[in-house]
Amino acid sequence: MENELAEKVPLLRLVTFLMAGIVVGEYVSVQVPMLAVFMGMVVVTLLLWQFRLWQSLALCVCFLVLGAVLIQRQRASQSVAWPEDEVCYEAVVLSEPVEKPKTMAVDILLTGNHRKLKCYLYKDERSRTLCIGDGLKIQSRIRENSDWRHGSFDYRRYLEIHGFTGTTLVSSWKWRKAQVSLSNLSYLERTRLFFLHQRSRLLQRFSEQGLEGGQYAVVAAMALGDKTALTKDLKEVYSVTGASHVLALSGLHLGIIYMLLSWLIVSRRWRTVSQVVQILAIWTFVFLVGLSVSVVRSAVMLTTYALLSLGHREKMSMNTLAFAAMILLLVNPLSLFDVGFQMSFMAVASILLFVPPSDMLFPQGYLLEHPLVRWLWSLVVVSCAAQIGVAPLIAYYFGRFSVYFLLTNLIVVPAATVILWLALVALLFPSLAYLLLFVVGLLNTILAMIAALPGASISLHPTLLQTVMTYVVILACYLLIRKVARAGGWSPSRRGW
Repeated sequence: MENELAEKVPLLRLVTFLMAGIVVGEYVSVQVPMLAVFMGMVVVTLLLWQFRLWQSLALCVCFLVLGAVLIQRQRASQSVAWPEDEVCYEAVVLSEPVEKPKTMAVDILLTGNHRKLKCYLYKDERSRTLCIGDGLKIQSRIRENSDWRHGSFDYRRYLEIHGFTGTTLVSSWKWRKAQVSLSNLSYLERTRLFFLHQRSRLLQRFSEQGLEGGQYAVVAAMALGDKTALTKDLKEVYSVTGASHVLALSGLHLGIIYMLLSWLIVSRRWRTVSQVVQILAIWTFVFLVGLSVSVVRSAVMLTTYALLSLGHREKMSMNTLAFAAMILLLVNPLSLFDVGFQMSFMAVASILLFVPPSDMLFPQGYLLEHPLVRWLWSLVVVSCAAQIGVAPLIAYYFGRFSVYFLLTNLIVVPAATVILWLALVALLFPSLAYLLLFVVGLLNTILAMIAALPGASISLHPTLLQTVMTYVVILACYLLIRKVARAGGWSPSRRGW
Protein backbone atom coordinates (compact mmCIF):
# COMPACT_ATOMS: atom_id res chain seq x y z
CA MET A 1 0.00 0.00 0.00
CA GLU A 2 2.90 2.37 0.79
CA ASN A 3 4.36 1.94 -2.70
CA GLU A 4 0.92 2.45 -4.22
CA LEU A 5 0.39 5.69 -2.32
CA ALA A 6 3.87 6.91 -3.23
CA GLU A 7 3.19 6.34 -6.92
CA LYS A 8 -0.42 7.55 -7.12
CA VAL A 9 -0.37 10.33 -4.52
CA PRO A 10 3.24 11.58 -4.33
CA LEU A 11 2.24 15.10 -3.25
CA LEU A 12 0.30 13.80 -0.25
CA ARG A 13 3.46 12.51 1.38
CA LEU A 14 5.37 15.71 0.62
CA VAL A 15 2.67 18.01 1.96
CA THR A 16 2.43 15.84 5.10
CA PHE A 17 6.13 16.43 5.78
CA LEU A 18 5.68 20.12 4.99
CA MET A 19 2.91 20.33 7.62
CA ALA A 20 5.06 18.43 10.12
CA GLY A 21 7.88 20.91 9.53
CA ILE A 22 5.55 23.85 10.14
CA VAL A 23 4.40 22.32 13.43
CA VAL A 24 8.01 21.64 14.49
CA GLY A 25 9.07 25.18 13.57
CA GLU A 26 6.12 26.62 15.51
CA TYR A 27 6.47 24.68 18.74
CA VAL A 28 10.14 23.59 18.91
CA SER A 29 12.88 26.13 19.46
CA VAL A 30 15.65 25.36 16.96
CA GLN A 31 18.93 27.27 17.32
CA VAL A 32 20.56 26.13 14.06
CA PRO A 33 20.13 28.20 10.84
CA MET A 34 17.30 26.26 9.18
CA LEU A 35 17.77 27.92 5.78
CA ALA A 36 21.33 26.59 5.59
CA VAL A 37 20.09 23.14 6.60
CA PHE A 38 17.46 23.29 3.87
CA MET A 39 20.00 24.24 1.19
CA GLY A 40 22.27 21.43 2.36
CA MET A 41 19.42 18.91 2.15
CA VAL A 42 18.60 20.07 -1.39
CA VAL A 43 22.21 19.37 -2.42
CA VAL A 44 22.12 15.94 -0.73
CA THR A 45 18.84 15.11 -2.51
CA LEU A 46 20.35 15.97 -5.90
CA LEU A 47 23.47 13.90 -5.21
CA LEU A 48 21.35 10.82 -4.40
CA TRP A 49 19.82 10.63 -7.87
CA GLN A 50 21.11 7.10 -8.38
CA PHE A 51 19.52 5.83 -5.14
CA ARG A 52 15.79 6.19 -5.51
CA LEU A 53 14.79 5.16 -1.98
CA TRP A 54 17.35 7.38 -0.26
CA GLN A 55 16.54 10.28 -2.57
CA SER A 56 12.84 9.97 -1.71
CA LEU A 57 13.67 10.02 2.00
CA ALA A 58 15.97 13.05 1.54
CA LEU A 59 13.22 14.85 -0.40
CA CYS A 60 10.79 14.29 2.47
CA VAL A 61 13.35 15.71 4.90
CA CYS A 62 13.72 18.70 2.56
CA PHE A 63 10.02 19.45 2.88
CA LEU A 64 10.20 18.94 6.65
CA VAL A 65 12.97 21.51 6.94
CA LEU A 66 11.22 23.78 4.42
CA GLY A 67 8.16 23.88 6.67
CA ALA A 68 10.30 25.01 9.61
CA VAL A 69 11.99 27.64 7.44
CA LEU A 70 8.67 29.01 6.20
CA ILE A 71 7.10 29.36 9.64
CA GLN A 72 10.24 31.03 11.03
CA ARG A 73 10.34 33.54 8.17
CA GLN A 74 6.60 34.18 8.57
CA ARG A 75 7.08 34.85 12.28
CA ALA A 76 9.99 37.18 11.56
CA SER A 77 8.00 39.13 8.95
CA GLN A 78 5.12 39.65 11.40
CA SER A 79 7.33 40.68 14.31
CA VAL A 80 7.01 44.42 14.90
CA ALA A 81 8.37 46.53 17.74
CA TRP A 82 5.59 49.08 18.16
CA PRO A 83 6.41 52.39 19.95
CA GLU A 84 5.41 52.64 23.59
CA ASP A 85 3.82 56.07 23.09
CA GLU A 86 1.07 57.28 20.79
CA VAL A 87 2.09 57.88 17.18
CA CYS A 88 0.44 59.53 14.17
CA TYR A 89 -0.09 57.45 11.06
CA GLU A 90 -2.18 57.20 7.92
CA ALA A 91 -4.32 54.18 7.09
CA VAL A 92 -6.98 52.94 4.70
CA VAL A 93 -10.11 51.07 5.78
CA LEU A 94 -10.31 47.43 4.62
CA SER A 95 -13.66 46.34 6.09
CA GLU A 96 -17.10 47.58 6.96
CA PRO A 97 -17.41 48.68 10.61
CA VAL A 98 -18.69 45.98 12.96
CA GLU A 99 -20.58 47.17 16.00
CA LYS A 100 -19.29 45.99 19.39
CA PRO A 101 -20.75 46.85 22.82
CA LYS A 102 -18.68 50.04 23.16
CA THR A 103 -16.72 50.36 19.93
CA MET A 104 -16.83 49.95 16.16
CA ALA A 105 -14.25 47.45 14.87
CA VAL A 106 -12.63 47.96 11.46
CA ASP A 107 -9.64 46.45 9.70
CA ILE A 108 -7.12 49.03 8.55
CA LEU A 109 -3.91 48.94 6.52
CA LEU A 110 -1.11 51.36 7.38
CA THR A 111 0.02 53.03 4.17
CA GLY A 112 3.51 53.67 5.52
CA ASN A 113 4.71 50.18 6.45
CA HIS A 114 1.92 48.00 4.94
CA ARG A 115 0.98 46.59 8.35
CA LYS A 116 -2.57 45.39 8.93
CA LEU A 117 -4.26 46.32 12.22
CA LYS A 118 -7.47 45.53 14.03
CA CYS A 119 -8.74 49.01 14.94
CA TYR A 120 -11.40 49.78 17.57
CA LEU A 121 -12.99 53.22 17.35
CA TYR A 122 -15.24 54.60 20.06
CA LYS A 123 -18.82 54.24 18.90
CA ASP A 124 -20.35 57.38 17.40
CA GLU A 125 -22.02 58.53 14.19
CA ARG A 126 -18.72 59.12 12.40
CA SER A 127 -17.38 55.63 13.05
CA ARG A 128 -20.68 54.09 11.90
CA THR A 129 -20.40 55.76 8.48
CA LEU A 130 -16.93 54.47 7.59
CA CYS A 131 -16.66 52.61 4.28
CA ILE A 132 -14.06 50.41 2.63
CA GLY A 133 -11.41 52.57 0.97
CA ASP A 134 -11.79 55.55 3.31
CA GLY A 135 -8.52 57.17 4.30
CA LEU A 136 -7.83 57.87 7.97
CA LYS A 137 -5.36 59.94 9.97
CA ILE A 138 -5.00 58.47 13.44
CA GLN A 139 -3.10 59.21 16.62
CA SER A 140 -3.00 56.27 19.01
CA ARG A 141 -0.87 53.64 20.63
CA ILE A 142 -0.51 50.36 18.74
CA ARG A 143 -0.31 47.23 20.86
CA GLU A 144 0.79 43.68 20.14
CA ASN A 145 -1.93 41.12 19.43
CA SER A 146 -3.84 40.04 22.52
CA ASP A 147 -3.35 36.57 24.04
CA TRP A 148 -7.06 36.28 24.82
CA ARG A 149 -8.44 32.72 24.69
CA HIS A 150 -11.89 31.19 24.92
CA GLY A 151 -11.88 27.40 25.04
CA SER A 152 -10.03 26.18 21.95
CA PHE A 153 -10.20 29.61 20.30
CA ASP A 154 -6.86 31.45 20.34
CA TYR A 155 -7.52 35.10 19.41
CA ARG A 156 -3.83 35.94 18.99
CA ARG A 157 -3.31 33.12 16.51
CA TYR A 158 -6.52 34.10 14.69
CA LEU A 159 -5.14 37.62 14.20
CA GLU A 160 -1.74 36.33 13.06
CA ILE A 161 -3.25 33.89 10.56
CA HIS A 162 -5.23 36.71 8.97
CA GLY A 163 -2.22 39.01 8.75
CA PHE A 164 -2.89 41.36 11.68
CA THR A 165 0.31 42.54 13.38
CA GLY A 166 -1.31 44.66 16.09
CA THR A 167 -4.42 46.24 17.55
CA THR A 168 -5.29 49.79 18.49
CA LEU A 169 -8.05 51.55 20.46
CA VAL A 170 -8.71 55.06 19.19
CA SER A 171 -10.59 57.83 20.98
CA SER A 172 -13.19 59.81 19.03
CA TRP A 173 -11.08 63.01 18.93
CA LYS A 174 -7.90 61.25 17.77
CA TRP A 175 -8.94 60.21 14.27
CA ARG A 176 -10.46 61.80 11.20
CA LYS A 177 -11.16 60.98 7.60
CA ALA A 178 -8.55 62.22 5.14
CA GLN A 179 -7.17 61.76 1.68
CA VAL A 180 -4.24 59.36 1.92
CA SER A 181 -1.81 58.30 -0.78
CA LEU A 182 -1.94 54.65 -1.85
CA SER A 183 1.20 54.85 -3.99
CA ASN A 184 3.26 53.03 -1.35
CA LEU A 185 0.95 50.01 -1.44
CA SER A 186 1.83 47.03 -3.61
CA TYR A 187 -0.12 46.25 -6.77
CA LEU A 188 -1.70 43.24 -5.04
CA GLU A 189 -2.81 45.38 -2.08
CA ARG A 190 -4.31 48.03 -4.36
CA THR A 191 -6.05 45.34 -6.43
CA ARG A 192 -7.50 43.74 -3.32
CA LEU A 193 -8.66 47.12 -2.04
CA PHE A 194 -10.34 47.83 -5.37
CA PHE A 195 -12.29 44.55 -5.29
CA LEU A 196 -13.27 45.05 -1.64
CA HIS A 197 -14.68 48.44 -2.61
CA GLN A 198 -16.66 46.83 -5.44
CA ARG A 199 -18.01 44.24 -3.01
CA SER A 200 -19.14 47.04 -0.74
CA ARG A 201 -21.04 48.60 -3.63
CA LEU A 202 -22.75 45.28 -4.44
CA LEU A 203 -23.74 44.85 -0.80
CA GLN A 204 -25.23 48.33 -0.89
CA ARG A 205 -27.30 47.32 -3.91
CA PHE A 206 -28.65 44.32 -2.02
CA SER A 207 -29.60 46.60 0.85
CA GLU A 208 -31.38 49.00 -1.52
CA GLN A 209 -33.45 46.11 -2.92
CA GLY A 210 -35.19 45.50 0.42
CA LEU A 211 -32.87 42.92 1.94
CA GLU A 212 -32.45 43.54 5.65
CA GLY A 213 -31.95 41.75 8.94
CA GLY A 214 -31.38 38.01 8.72
CA GLN A 215 -32.18 37.90 5.01
CA TYR A 216 -29.51 40.47 4.15
CA ALA A 217 -26.99 38.79 6.46
CA VAL A 218 -27.41 35.37 4.81
CA VAL A 219 -27.24 36.71 1.24
CA ALA A 220 -24.19 38.86 2.07
CA ALA A 221 -22.40 35.86 3.59
CA MET A 222 -23.36 33.28 0.96
CA ALA A 223 -23.00 35.43 -2.15
CA LEU A 224 -20.18 37.83 -1.27
CA GLY A 225 -18.46 36.40 1.79
CA ASP A 226 -19.35 39.29 4.12
CA LYS A 227 -20.34 37.88 7.53
CA THR A 228 -20.32 41.15 9.47
CA ALA A 229 -24.14 41.39 9.46
CA LEU A 230 -24.68 37.91 10.95
CA THR A 231 -26.17 38.18 14.41
CA LYS A 232 -25.30 35.87 17.30
CA ASP A 233 -28.76 34.27 17.22
CA LEU A 234 -28.61 33.61 13.47
CA LYS A 235 -25.13 32.08 13.77
CA GLU A 236 -26.40 29.85 16.57
CA VAL A 237 -29.31 28.59 14.46
CA TYR A 238 -27.02 27.68 11.55
CA SER A 239 -24.47 26.13 13.93
CA VAL A 240 -26.98 23.98 15.82
CA THR A 241 -28.49 22.65 12.60
CA GLY A 242 -25.10 21.98 10.99
CA ALA A 243 -25.60 24.56 8.24
CA SER A 244 -22.73 26.91 9.12
CA HIS A 245 -20.75 25.72 6.12
CA VAL A 246 -23.13 27.47 3.69
CA LEU A 247 -22.39 30.81 5.39
CA ALA A 248 -18.64 30.42 4.82
CA LEU A 249 -17.69 30.57 1.16
CA SER A 250 -16.04 27.32 0.12
CA GLY A 251 -15.94 24.69 -2.61
CA LEU A 252 -19.73 24.36 -2.56
CA HIS A 253 -20.21 27.98 -3.60
CA LEU A 254 -17.41 28.03 -6.16
CA GLY A 255 -18.68 24.72 -7.57
CA ILE A 256 -22.12 26.25 -8.10
CA ILE A 257 -20.58 29.30 -9.79
CA TYR A 258 -18.35 27.10 -11.95
CA MET A 259 -21.37 25.02 -12.99
CA LEU A 260 -23.29 28.19 -13.88
CA LEU A 261 -20.36 29.46 -15.95
CA SER A 262 -20.08 26.08 -17.68
CA TRP A 263 -23.70 26.37 -18.78
CA LEU A 264 -23.36 29.98 -19.89
CA ILE A 265 -20.03 29.57 -21.68
CA VAL A 266 -20.65 26.63 -23.98
CA SER A 267 -18.07 26.30 -26.71
CA ARG A 268 -16.84 22.89 -27.83
CA ARG A 269 -14.79 24.43 -30.62
CA TRP A 270 -13.03 26.94 -28.33
CA ARG A 271 -12.85 24.73 -25.26
CA THR A 272 -9.48 26.06 -24.09
CA VAL A 273 -10.66 29.66 -24.35
CA SER A 274 -13.87 28.90 -22.43
CA GLN A 275 -11.91 27.19 -19.63
CA VAL A 276 -9.55 30.18 -19.38
CA VAL A 277 -12.54 32.54 -19.19
CA GLN A 278 -14.08 30.42 -16.42
CA ILE A 279 -10.81 30.36 -14.46
CA LEU A 280 -10.45 34.15 -14.74
CA ALA A 281 -14.07 34.60 -13.62
CA ILE A 282 -13.51 32.32 -10.62
CA TRP A 283 -10.39 34.20 -9.51
CA THR A 284 -12.14 37.53 -10.00
CA PHE A 285 -14.81 36.29 -7.60
CA VAL A 286 -12.09 35.12 -5.18
CA PHE A 287 -10.64 38.65 -5.06
CA LEU A 288 -14.13 40.10 -4.77
CA VAL A 289 -14.89 38.12 -1.61
CA GLY A 290 -11.60 38.92 0.10
CA LEU A 291 -9.23 35.99 -0.62
CA SER A 292 -10.32 33.86 2.34
CA VAL A 293 -8.41 30.58 2.84
CA SER A 294 -11.31 28.25 2.00
CA VAL A 295 -12.15 30.17 -1.18
CA VAL A 296 -8.53 30.26 -2.36
CA ARG A 297 -8.25 26.50 -1.68
CA SER A 298 -11.35 25.86 -3.75
CA ALA A 299 -10.14 28.16 -6.52
CA VAL A 300 -6.78 26.36 -6.70
CA MET A 301 -8.57 23.01 -6.93
CA LEU A 302 -11.02 24.27 -9.56
CA THR A 303 -8.17 25.77 -11.59
CA THR A 304 -6.33 22.44 -11.46
CA TYR A 305 -9.58 20.66 -12.37
CA ALA A 306 -10.13 22.92 -15.38
CA LEU A 307 -6.56 22.57 -16.65
CA LEU A 308 -6.51 18.78 -16.22
CA SER A 309 -9.88 18.47 -17.97
CA LEU A 310 -8.28 19.92 -21.11
CA GLY A 311 -5.90 16.96 -21.19
CA HIS A 312 -8.59 14.42 -20.22
CA ARG A 313 -6.64 13.61 -17.06
CA GLU A 314 -7.91 12.56 -13.64
CA LYS A 315 -9.28 15.83 -12.27
CA MET A 316 -10.29 15.45 -8.62
CA SER A 317 -8.02 13.37 -6.44
CA MET A 318 -6.01 13.42 -3.23
CA ASN A 319 -3.09 14.61 -5.34
CA THR A 320 -5.07 17.68 -6.41
CA LEU A 321 -6.04 18.37 -2.81
CA ALA A 322 -2.42 17.98 -1.65
CA PHE A 323 -1.31 20.38 -4.40
CA ALA A 324 -3.81 23.01 -3.24
CA ALA A 325 -2.68 22.59 0.38
CA MET A 326 0.96 22.93 -0.63
CA ILE A 327 0.31 26.17 -2.53
CA LEU A 328 -1.53 27.73 0.43
CA LEU A 329 1.07 26.66 2.97
CA LEU A 330 3.95 27.95 0.85
CA VAL A 331 2.22 31.34 0.67
CA ASN A 332 1.14 31.44 4.33
CA PRO A 333 2.34 28.58 6.57
CA LEU A 334 0.19 29.90 9.44
CA SER A 335 -2.85 28.76 7.43
CA LEU A 336 -2.21 25.29 8.83
CA PHE A 337 -3.51 26.47 12.21
CA ASP A 338 -6.63 28.11 10.74
CA VAL A 339 -9.88 26.33 11.65
CA GLY A 340 -11.32 27.05 8.20
CA PHE A 341 -8.25 25.55 6.50
CA GLN A 342 -8.42 22.39 8.61
CA MET A 343 -12.15 21.87 8.16
CA SER A 344 -12.07 22.64 4.46
CA PHE A 345 -9.33 20.14 3.66
CA MET A 346 -10.64 17.45 6.00
CA ALA A 347 -14.09 17.69 4.41
CA VAL A 348 -12.74 17.35 0.87
CA ALA A 349 -10.31 14.58 1.84
CA SER A 350 -13.11 12.64 3.50
CA ILE A 351 -15.31 13.03 0.42
CA LEU A 352 -12.53 11.77 -1.84
CA LEU A 353 -11.95 8.76 0.42
CA PHE A 354 -15.46 7.68 1.39
CA VAL A 355 -17.64 8.60 -1.59
CA PRO A 356 -16.16 6.06 -4.07
CA PRO A 357 -17.05 3.02 -1.88
CA SER A 358 -20.69 4.10 -2.06
CA ASP A 359 -20.72 2.52 -5.53
CA MET A 360 -20.98 -0.84 -3.77
CA LEU A 361 -24.12 0.14 -1.84
CA PHE A 362 -26.49 0.99 -4.67
CA PRO A 363 -26.97 -0.60 -8.13
CA GLN A 364 -25.39 1.78 -10.65
CA GLY A 365 -27.83 0.79 -13.39
CA TYR A 366 -30.80 1.86 -11.25
CA LEU A 367 -29.16 5.20 -10.47
CA LEU A 368 -28.52 5.87 -14.15
CA GLU A 369 -32.18 5.23 -14.96
CA HIS A 370 -33.48 7.48 -12.14
CA PRO A 371 -31.75 10.89 -12.15
CA LEU A 372 -33.68 12.19 -9.11
CA VAL A 373 -32.72 9.18 -7.00
CA ARG A 374 -29.12 9.52 -8.20
CA TRP A 375 -29.06 13.19 -7.17
CA LEU A 376 -30.55 12.47 -3.73
CA TRP A 377 -28.21 9.54 -3.16
CA SER A 378 -25.20 11.62 -4.19
CA LEU A 379 -26.22 14.42 -1.82
CA VAL A 380 -26.67 11.98 1.07
CA VAL A 381 -23.34 10.26 0.46
CA VAL A 382 -21.36 13.50 0.06
CA SER A 383 -23.00 15.01 3.17
CA CYS A 384 -22.21 11.96 5.28
CA ALA A 385 -18.64 11.76 3.97
CA ALA A 386 -17.99 15.45 4.65
CA GLN A 387 -19.47 15.11 8.14
CA ILE A 388 -17.11 12.23 8.91
CA GLY A 389 -14.20 14.50 8.07
CA VAL A 390 -15.25 17.61 9.99
CA ALA A 391 -17.27 16.28 12.95
CA PRO A 392 -14.21 15.72 15.21
CA LEU A 393 -12.94 19.23 14.46
CA ILE A 394 -16.37 20.79 15.09
CA ALA A 395 -16.58 18.97 18.42
CA TYR A 396 -13.05 20.08 19.38
CA TYR A 397 -13.36 23.74 18.38
CA PHE A 398 -17.07 24.40 18.93
CA GLY A 399 -18.10 21.69 21.41
CA ARG A 400 -21.10 20.29 19.57
CA PHE A 401 -22.38 17.71 17.12
CA SER A 402 -25.40 18.51 14.94
CA VAL A 403 -27.75 15.53 15.01
CA TYR A 404 -29.90 16.58 12.06
CA PHE A 405 -27.01 17.48 9.74
CA LEU A 406 -28.28 15.17 6.99
CA LEU A 407 -31.78 16.68 7.00
CA THR A 408 -30.19 20.13 7.05
CA ASN A 409 -27.95 19.43 4.05
CA LEU A 410 -30.87 18.07 2.04
CA ILE A 411 -32.38 21.54 2.47
CA VAL A 412 -29.48 24.00 2.52
CA VAL A 413 -27.45 22.68 -0.42
CA PRO A 414 -30.28 23.09 -2.98
CA ALA A 415 -31.23 26.35 -1.25
CA ALA A 416 -27.66 27.66 -1.57
CA THR A 417 -27.75 26.95 -5.30
CA VAL A 418 -31.05 28.81 -5.70
CA ILE A 419 -29.89 31.73 -3.52
CA LEU A 420 -26.65 32.22 -5.48
CA TRP A 421 -28.53 32.18 -8.77
CA LEU A 422 -31.22 34.55 -7.48
CA ALA A 423 -28.58 36.88 -6.04
CA LEU A 424 -27.15 37.30 -9.54
CA VAL A 425 -30.66 37.74 -10.97
CA ALA A 426 -31.49 40.36 -8.31
CA LEU A 427 -28.37 42.35 -9.17
CA LEU A 428 -29.25 42.33 -12.87
CA PHE A 429 -33.02 42.70 -12.45
CA PRO A 430 -33.82 44.45 -9.12
CA SER A 431 -37.56 44.01 -9.63
CA LEU A 432 -37.13 40.24 -9.03
CA ALA A 433 -35.46 40.70 -5.65
CA TYR A 434 -38.66 39.59 -3.92
CA LEU A 435 -37.91 36.00 -5.04
CA LEU A 436 -34.57 36.15 -3.23
CA LEU A 437 -36.28 37.58 -0.14
CA PHE A 438 -38.79 34.74 -0.13
CA VAL A 439 -36.24 31.91 -0.51
CA VAL A 440 -33.85 33.26 2.14
CA GLY A 441 -36.69 33.96 4.56
CA LEU A 442 -38.07 30.46 4.05
CA LEU A 443 -34.63 28.91 4.60
CA ASN A 444 -34.10 30.83 7.85
CA THR A 445 -37.55 29.80 9.08
CA ILE A 446 -37.01 26.10 8.31
CA LEU A 447 -33.59 26.06 9.98
CA ALA A 448 -35.03 27.76 13.05
CA MET A 449 -37.65 25.00 13.23
CA ILE A 450 -34.96 22.28 12.94
CA ALA A 451 -32.86 23.98 15.62
CA ALA A 452 -35.89 23.89 17.94
CA LEU A 453 -36.31 20.11 17.57
CA PRO A 454 -35.45 17.99 20.65
CA GLY A 455 -31.80 16.94 20.74
CA ALA A 456 -30.82 19.02 17.72
CA SER A 457 -27.30 19.41 19.07
CA ILE A 458 -25.16 17.25 21.36
CA SER A 459 -22.57 18.95 23.54
CA LEU A 460 -19.09 17.42 23.16
CA HIS A 461 -15.72 18.66 24.42
CA PRO A 462 -12.98 16.24 23.32
CA THR A 463 -9.33 16.94 24.07
CA LEU A 464 -6.73 17.32 21.32
CA LEU A 465 -5.53 13.74 21.90
CA GLN A 466 -9.10 12.39 21.70
CA THR A 467 -9.65 14.30 18.47
CA VAL A 468 -6.48 12.88 16.92
CA MET A 469 -7.40 9.36 18.01
CA THR A 470 -10.85 9.80 16.45
CA TYR A 471 -9.20 10.48 13.12
CA VAL A 472 -6.98 7.41 13.61
CA VAL A 473 -10.14 5.31 14.05
CA ILE A 474 -11.70 6.91 10.94
CA LEU A 475 -8.56 6.11 8.93
CA ALA A 476 -8.62 2.52 10.20
CA CYS A 477 -12.27 2.19 9.15
CA TYR A 478 -11.40 3.50 5.70
CA LEU A 479 -8.56 0.98 5.31
CA LEU A 480 -10.91 -1.80 6.42
CA ILE A 481 -13.55 -0.74 3.86
CA ARG A 482 -10.86 -0.60 1.19
CA LYS A 483 -9.65 -4.12 2.06
CA VAL A 484 -13.19 -5.52 2.04
CA ALA A 485 -13.88 -3.83 -1.29
CA ARG A 486 -10.79 -5.34 -2.88
CA ALA A 487 -11.60 -8.75 -1.47
CA GLY A 488 -14.99 -8.46 -3.17
CA GLY A 489 -13.37 -7.70 -6.51
CA TRP A 490 -14.25 -3.97 -6.58
CA SER A 491 -11.38 -1.81 -7.80
CA PRO A 492 -11.29 1.66 -6.24
CA SER A 493 -8.78 2.83 -8.82
CA ARG A 494 -11.62 3.27 -11.31
CA ARG A 495 -12.78 6.28 -9.32
CA GLY A 496 -9.37 7.74 -8.47
CA TRP A 497 -9.68 6.39 -4.93
